[in-house]
Amino acid sequence: MSLTRIISGLVAIALALGMIILGGWYFAIGIGIIIFLGQLEYFRLVRAKGIEPAGKTTLVVSQILLISAIITPGITDAAFCLGGTIICFYLLFQPKMATIADIASSILGLFYGGYLPTYWVRLRVSLPNSASLSNLPLNGYWPESWANPSQFPAALTLTFLVMACIWAADIGAYTMGKSFGRTQLSNISPKKTVEGALFGIGGSLLVAELGAWYFCLPAWQFSGLLLGILIGVTSLLGDLTESMMKRDAGVKDSGQLIPGHGGILDRTDSYVFTAPLVYYFVTLLLPLLAKSFS
Repeated sequence: MSLTRIISGLVAIALALGMIILGGWYFAIGIGIIIFLGQLEYFRLVRAKGIEPAGKTTLVVSQILLISAIITPGITDAAFCLGGTIICFYLLFQPKMATIADIASSILGLFYGGYLPTYWVRLRVSLPNSASLSNLPLNGYWPESWANPSQFPAALTLTFLVMACIWAADIGAYTMGKSFGRTQLSNISPKKTVEGALFGIGGSLLVAELGAWYFCLPAWQFSGLLLGILIGVTSLLGDLTESMMKRDAGVKDSGQLIPGHGGILDRTDSYVFTAPLVYYFVTLLLPLLAKSFS
């Protein structure tokens, strides 16, 4: 692993930790920047295939979805449906008749690059009582004491735990896959191995179990097991999905923004599908576990 890759990775982790801790609009603005840059890369991949999506319209609608996720999260799903309709209507009135591929790539860009990331905002910012625990302007938060992280707001600890599981999955898959990987996982990404994938899921599982115990999640043994497997598998599938798009577009990296790592999509692909599943795990399944094991 090159020094450039290590340094840029550490900087990215530091920025991510700052966003997670601050929460509120600080977190939302950070996610908004990631959405914007990620969608620019996505549309470059699409245009490399000769497709002409509604790029600018999708970028604007995606930011509106993000704003709705922090102000009125209850209407974000409806806003997504409305946004998709607007994009289709926009393509109807272009001088050149839009193709099925133009429409499909635009809606995928909205779903993959705009709608799914709003679940990170819902998880960190829009959970019940999140705003009431803020102690900074713009609904931000900063711990008055670092002595007992278990006393931090639930939205903060849950978001950090999920991020830590993804990091553990990525590090486990990368390091162990390079050291012990022998069996190719998929033709989509020839360097990924079954051994690396298993180590990645195992890393996520270990961190989830420790976090579930430390933060006293309901039925922590069971909830940690489910959360670890869920994050490990979905982060891997997210990585493979982005690899499939790059392979189809004929490029190695989605961009060159992050030295040693490629583009924004190359670094955030593991997070896209994870966010909504974890959000519903937290809001729907954890309360059921609390009742069942109380």
